Amino acid sequence: MTLLTHWPLAGLRLTTPRLELRLPDPEDLAALASLAADGVHDPAVQPFTAAWTDAAPEQRARGVLQYHWRCWGEWRPEDWRLNLVVVKDGVVVGTQGVSARDFPIRREVGTGSWLGRAHQGRGLGTEMRAAVLHLAFAGLGARYAVSGAYADNAASLGVSRKLGYREDGVERHVVRAEPAVLHRLRLTAERWRRYRSVPVEAEGLPECLPWFGLT
Repeated sequence: MTLLTHWPLAGLRLTTPRLELRLPDPEDLAALASLAADGVHDPAVQPFTAAWTDAAPEQRARGVLQYHWRCWGEWRPEDWRLNLVVVKDGVVVGTQGVSARDFPIRREVGTGSWLGRAHQGRGLGTEMRAAVLHLAFAGLGARYAVSGAYADNAASLGVSRKLGYREDGVERHVVRAEPAVLHRLRLTAERWRRYRSVPVEAEGLPECLPWFGLT
């Protein structure tokens, strides 16, 4: 028996021309926690609704570890959150998540991600989102993918538009005790096929399908 016998997600790999996305091992998680400690955005802004980055560096690092452990422990086929580390040239540069509830019925996923500040501005955000969109649409048979970003998060909104998302309404939230407008975005399978431009390969997916609620 190996870990893959009981946790086949550990064998899932997504590769793009520059990146590999995989479930993190302890060393990957340590590297990701260190990235979080170093900062993932300009401290003058807060791009996340759950303001986990408004904390001391050691608290940000610990929060990253606990979040990944919690998602693993709470995984159910009807409610899952797959958080992959993004690796470029052997270095962990960020994380890309994809999640769903009642996926076999709703056929809809959501995504979320962040990159270490030193790795931003190189187009990696588009490439890593394209990887999990390929997993969702080509691998799992999704019909929709949704995302969201605040009005001042031009980078995230730009990635979504480049990949074919369309506006899907707005939500009003409170961020740092101030009102903030979140733009919802939606991508259909048809538009994904039209806009996809990043080649992606998936490894180890068939063994994982029951974990996503699929037979």
